[in-house]
Parts: sequence; C-alpha cells; structure tokens
Amino acid sequence: MITLVRRVAAACVLGAALAACGTAPVPQRAERPPARPSAAPSRPPTLAPGPAGLTPVFRNGPRHTPAKTVALTFDADMTAGQGERAARGERFDNPRLIGTLRALKVPATVFMTGRWAEEYPAQARSIGRDPLFEVANHSYSHYAFTDDCYGLPTIDDSQARMRADVERAFAAFRAVGVDHAMPYFRFPGGCYDRRALRALSATGVTAVQWDVVGGDAFATDADAVAREVLAGVRPGSVVVLHCTSSAAPATERAVRAVVPVLRERGFRFVKVSELIGATGDRR
Repeated sequence: MITLVRRVAAACVLGAALAACGTAPVPQRAERPPARPSAAPSRPPTLAPGPAGLTPVFRNGPRHTPAKTVALTFDADMTAGQGERAARGERFDNPRLIGTLRALKVPATVFMTGRWAEEYPAQARSIGRDPLFEVANHSYSHYAFTDDCYGLPTIDDSQARMRADVERAFAAFRAVGVDHAMPYFRFPGGCYDRRALRALSATGVTAVQWDVVGGDAFATDADAVAREVLAGVRPGSVVVLHCTSSAAPATERAVRAVVPVLRERGFRFVKVSELIGATGDRR
C-alpha cells in the first residue's frame, strides 16, 4: 500500500527519531498505517447520538472478536495559562515519545489541546500529517467541563462557552496545519455530566473515554506504569496516557516496555477511529 518513495522517507524519519532518542530499535512486528489518500479523506466513524440526542460516549471497542486490538491514546495537555511556564523552559511536549512510537511503528491517537497546538505548531502539524497518528480534541484550554474535577479550573457555567472551547480547539488545529482532526473529544480530566454532553451535541463529536488508566501522570517509575497498562488491557481497550514531558516523564520508557509484551500476547495496535468503526452503533 505504501509506495517505494514513502518507504525510503519513512526510513529516514525512523533514523532521525532513533538518533534523537539515542537508542537502537528493537525489531517488532509493525502495524502498517494506510497510505495517505490523494483525495479528501472519507468521513471518520462516529457513534450515533445517545439518549435525548446527547453526545455519545465511547470507552472501548468490541471485546469478542477474532482480532485482539488495543488503542494507545496520549493526552497532550496544556492550559491557557501555562504559556509563561513554557517560556521559562517547562516542556509540555514529548518529542521523544512521538519518536519512539514512530520507531516502533505504533499507531496512536493524540488528544491535543488547542493551546498545546499553538505552543508547538510544528509538532502538532507533524503529528497531524503523519498517517501513523490521528489528532483529536482535548479542549482548547484544558479547563474542566464540570465542577470538582481534580482541581482543574472550570469553564464558565455556560453550555455556549463549552461549545466555543471545543470549536476554538478545532480552529487552533486548522491554524497550525492540522487539516483533518478527528471528530472525537476527550473531556479534561475525563469529567463530564449530562449537561456537558448536551452542550456538545451540536458539535457532532463522539466523546472518547478509556477503560485502562496508565497512571503515568506525574509518575517517575516507568515499570509501574507498564504494569498498570499490561494488567488492564483487554481486546478493544483504550489506554489513556500523556504526551507531556514535565507532567509525565516516565511515559516514553513505559511505552517501550509495553509494546513488545502486548505484541507477544497477540495484540495489534490501532487508532481510536478503527475501534469506533468496528462498533455496531456508529452512524
């Protein structure tokens, strides 16, 4: 499916990623991403609206299928107020992690805030244009959509402002060159209620949660993170991890530990869109 020219280009990207990581690749069975189509991509799969037209919520793919699939997802978090910290050198990105995913040929879905895309436009564009990945919406500001959500600031108590925050993130993606962000949304902190689901119904997004928590936020023990992931993964699982060096410094090392073990167990890594496409209630 991939032309010879793209194989050569991919090899160059792989070499650059490995040089940046400073480690040699471990031979792995690769999940080959589909070639980029020359025409506009078809409409991504989404779930049908929930009861009373509420935004549908997706947590995991089919459990009982011949193929064992798992989706690794990474939240690229940055709030609207963290620009000064980034200017002082704090890293809210994790290029080493992205390089490792490319080296190991692991498809992934990156839930990106609009503020993250604005801070790291070249990285956002590179991720968004790489067929190995897909970019989805994690809000613009990473403010919570409910009260009492892990200490996060809360969006003003208005459904219109909730919608505007999501739409602002999509606009930020387009502005930096991510032209085909997926119509998927992950609530900051995973916190939502019926009011939030009602507020976002007009945007047409599918809310994507997870069934496996990697526990990498603020963790420094990569082995502990890997154990959490490996203990929780089942066919169709969605794993939540983070793509933020300062707040999740162990994630890249954990991924290097997790990937070969899951492949040995017969799992194939996919993007969230493939799991949603395999469900029976999509629209």
